[in-house]
Amino acid sequence: MPQPEKTQKVDELNRTLGEATSIFLTDFSGLTVEQMTTLRREFRKQQVEYVVVKNTLARIAAKQTGFEQIVPYLTGPTGLAVAKGDPVAPVRIIYDFRKKSEKPAIKGAVIEGQFVDKTAAEELRNIPTREVLLGQVVSAIAAPLSGLAGGLQAIMNKLGYALNAIKEQKEQ
Repeated sequence: MPQPEKTQKVDELNRTLGEATSIFLTDFSGLTVEQMTTLRREFRKQQVEYVVVKNTLARIAAKQTGFEQIVPYLTGPTGLAVAKGDPVAPVRIIYDFRKKSEKPAIKGAVIEGQFVDKTAAEELRNIPTREVLLGQVVSAIAAPLSGLAGGLQAIMNKLGYALNAIKEQKEQ
């Protein structure tokens, strides 16, 4: 019969995984307590929860929440970076953190229900943030409009020059 503490941990993990837009599996071995605290602080700033649980409990929760694809990667010291907002935020934070330290290493990830291996998960850091993408969309929409406004202004200027030339010609 399962112990109540373990059942409670699995329930908490089920809730956390249920709210996830992405889950990054990391190997946190070699990190000091101070480094782990700093990493968690950076994660919290971006609405990412960093969870360290026993692999057995994580396997149970993964199976119950439909994340069976991560079960083979739940070996050794494993931390789960669970994003609730921007699904790519965890990989950016991990890579910014790895500039100062060699750890944590990414084992794999689940992004919007799709499992990606270590290599693909690491490549996700190159995707621009949501704000940058929105800015690019707005500028793509605004560029033709500003071109149209500039073209209309040029036509009006040419019309003005032509009328002014006709006026000067008639005055002579």
